[in-house]
Amino acid sequence: QVHLEESGGGSVQTGGSLRLSCAASGYDYEFACMGWFRQAPGKEREGIAGLYTRTLTTWYADSMKGRFSVSQDTAKNTLYLEINDLKPEDSAKYYCAADPGGGTCYHRWITADYPNWGQGTQVTVSS
Repeated sequence: QVHLEESGGGSVQTGGSLRLSCAASGYDYEFACMGWFRQAPGKEREGIAGLYTRTLTTWYADSMKGRFSVSQDTAKNTLYLEINDLKPEDSAKYYCAADPGGGTCYHRWITADYPNWGQGTQVTVSS
């Protein structure tokens, strides 16, 4: 059974940094399309970045380029999202998503294309 568990969120001040983690289990992590999304209250879930675990190919939403960085540790089956220079508008619940065995992927933003989701980790940025 696929299980994704996010951690690393918290309350930070503007300009701070966080590294979010997504621990994955229950499938072959080496072959998976992974994504990071976020959702603020009253807003739709939006894509931030993604990574294909086999080739380390990464992609970012245009509005997220520069301050967000996605990476992985295959030994730990863990996906990371580093966020720098945090702003109040970054406040949201952050989710990781996985499509195990989905083949090569790139710029996958449709939430329905990811069958597995974590419970999310809250990020709150104060000014």
